[in-house]
Amino acid sequence: MTSPSSPRWGILGPGGIARAFTSDLRTAGLDVTAVGSRRRETAEAFASDFSIPHAHGSYEDLVADPDVDIVYIATPHPMHASNALLALEAGKHVLVEKPFTLNADEAAAVRDAAADRGLLAMEAMWTRYLPHMVRIRELVASGALGEIRAVTADHTQLLSSDPAHRINALELGGGALLDLGIYPVSFAWDMLGEPVSILASARLGDAGSDTEVATIMAHANGALSTSLSASRGAGPNTASVIGTDVRIDIDRVWYTATSFRLVGPDGTVREEFRSDIEGRGMQYQALAAGRYLAEGRTDSDILPIDETVAIMATLDEIRTLVGVRYPGEE
Repeated sequence: MTSPSSPRWGILGPGGIARAFTSDLRTAGLDVTAVGSRRRETAEAFASDFSIPHAHGSYEDLVADPDVDIVYIATPHPMHASNALLALEAGKHVLVEKPFTLNADEAAAVRDAAADRGLLAMEAMWTRYLPHMVRIRELVASGALGEIRAVTADHTQLLSSDPAHRINALELGGGALLDLGIYPVSFAWDMLGEPVSILASARLGDAGSDTEVATIMAHANGALSTSLSASRGAGPNTASVIGTDVRIDIDRVWYTATSFRLVGPDGTVREEFRSDIEGRGMQYQALAAGRYLAEGRTDSDILPIDETVAIMATLDEIRTLVGVRYPGEE
């Protein structure tokens, strides 16, 4: 499929995260042509709010829309794989909300379907595309930190304790790990690469999903990463990358467009970075997708699809260690 330099976006699943994403697309002047929901009234209301030309009362109609080039998948976690496959089979590129799928097997199926059709399948880990993260990777690549010895990050929020809420319900892929913990786990992968060993501990709520989960991972270069994710209490939501020469301290909320400091062992601030962006910052991943398609590429250089699949395998291993399984998993 040949896509224009500025692809036309379709929104599949007009919930809260889709509203934030679509607002940022508008901020960046990107083209949103259609929205699809299982209820036509929901699609029409969303379309009205964002002046979207086409509102569809089914996902099938959305992916069949000839005015759509790429589909943003914003449904609950367990639906990501089937929704992405539906779009790919219709010849559409996909940007899939994190976690990309429920587990690594589903992620591999989506990756392979995209590869078979020559289409872009990309995880919407928007944090990686933000300006402060781009600069952090530049500093790491330059060797400015010396040898990186440790990475630490938390993602902790006070969310609903209702067992039926999606953050808790196993049938909706509930748990702090997949909803929140994917951010620090993906960050550790970004900074240190694949873990060679994983330790994890969690507290499970009444619904059987994890309400708090902590990880310690060792990486191939000997460095350690630690993370804490929680849905029943709000922590500082900061992160650090600790090197032998300097460290990077990322302010709260570290996974959003924020500031960081490059700090020497004596506490001297050697560089300070402050984000100055419009909107929330979700447009940067969309702009990247547009660049890839304009260049005829079908993978992200910031978060390649093979890495997305491998990160899902890391999350699978953490869930095995803490005893969380989703309905239908063997």
